[in-house]
Formats: sequence, structure tokens, C-alpha cells
Amino acid sequence: MTVWFTSDTHFADPRVLRIDRRPYPDLATHDAALIEAWNERVAPGDTVWHLGDVVLGRPPGRIDRLLAVLHGDKHLIIGNNDGPETVEAAGWASARHYHEMELDGVRLVLCHYPFRTWNKMGKGWVDLHGHSHGKLKAVPRQIDVGVDAWGYRPVTLGEMLAARAGRARRPAEQTPPPS
Repeated sequence: MTVWFTSDTHFADPRVLRIDRRPYPDLATHDAALIEAWNERVAPGDTVWHLGDVVLGRPPGRIDRLLAVLHGDKHLIIGNNDGPETVEAAGWASARHYHEMELDGVRLVLCHYPFRTWNKMGKGWVDLHGHSHGKLKAVPRQIDVGVDAWGYRPVTLGEMLAARAGRARRPAEQTPPPS
């Protein structure tokens, strides 16, 4: 079982094409590419922590259908664009605003928002966040897990730490598949 992190997928949200300049010709291509990239990496038994801003909630049932096609046991860290339809969807193993955990010997603080300081920061804990769409300057022990920062796909802690240490390259922006 692998643990994955992601954020700011903004499925069904036309604003991401305009505001974030994602490299897709239209929203249908964007959503299909993100679903394909997710399912290529995440196996059905894996765990995914989605750090918020999942999907534009309307029409009714959209979120349930989306979560049903995305692989993995999904946990939601609630973002500023996650309304009741998203938070209360049946496809989440859990939904909360904040979470602390240990993974592979690394202690993590998970929140949608990047912190200036965070709990146990001085003891080496790492802050994983979304919200900033890869636009914030990196600070020590803080990592943006958003799709804009990781080739429009989920990422493992090991990949993030290797990229941070300079042992691996962060994926370039993914070229959208042909329509």
C-alpha cells in the first residue's frame, strides 16, 4: 500500500483554466487528464490524502460519481472551496480541517493552507499544504502537494523529499493529452 498526497484538483471548476493557466484546452480534457493521472499512480488499495479544493459541487451527485472513479481510500483535508456537498460525500474515509500523522518516520502536519509556523515545527515536523497552486516560495520543511506543483498528479512523500533534497527532479508541467 502506498500513501499519496494531492490538492487543488478543482475538478469541474472552469476558473482553473483561466486563473491558474492549466495547460488544457477545455474543462472536460482537464478533468479527464487529472482522473487518468490519478488512476495511473494510485492503486485501489492505496491511501490518498487530498488537501482540499476537490471539485465544484454542483450538480448534485457529481462528487459521489467523481470519488467513485478515483482509485484509493480517500481522506479529505477541507479546503476553502469545499462546500457541504464535497465534505459530506460518501466517498471519503474521513474529512477534517487538520491532521497530524507519521509516515515512514517523518512527522507531518496536513492542512489546506500553508502555515508560517506549525505545531512541532521546531521538532522537525513537515507541513504539507495546498491552496497556493505552486506559487509560494518554498520554506524548509514545508511542501505544496497541489497538482500545479507536481505534474497534475498525486505524489508520494518520498518523491517530495527526494525533489526537495535535489536527488530527483520535480515533474515538469504535464502536457495535456490530445483531444
